[in-house]
Amino acid sequence: MSDHATFMAEAYRLAQKSFDEGGLPIGSVLVRAGEIIGAGHNQRVQQDNPIAHGEMDCLRNAGRQASYRDTTIYTSLSPCMMCSGTIVQFGIPRVVIGENRNFGGNEDFLRERGVEVVIMDDPACIDLMARCIAERPALWHEDIAED
Repeated sequence: MSDHATFMAEAYRLAQKSFDEGGLPIGSVLVRAGEIIGAGHNQRVQQDNPIAHGEMDCLRNAGRQASYRDTTIYTSLSPCMMCSGTIVQFGIPRVVIGENRNFGGNEDFLRERGVEVVIMDDPACIDLMARCIAERPALWHEDIAED
């Protein structure tokens, strides 16, 4: 199994955890030198916190870092503008996305700012998010701020 597949499997596991808790299925891990230094999942519902997205939870759990320039962030779903902005702000050079079919985030925004974007098109990530959107449409629309 490739490194990308290994780390995305962990992001997916966290996405499934969030879904099982009644939240949105988005998981994320931050990796440095082949080791996970932070992991998290979307907890907007669980924490009643509108900015507790998967990537934000992951970065919070990673704690303060002197630099992010040697890290890669993995996320099961393409990052929203808030999370993309944080990736750019922290200077994370690479984001590996499990899927962007159910939600095409801000890949162009990231690329235009020098971030390498890898889209895995992972079937498990695609299926889990599609299931969430079908079963919990109001929650999904709340998350992406659509009426």
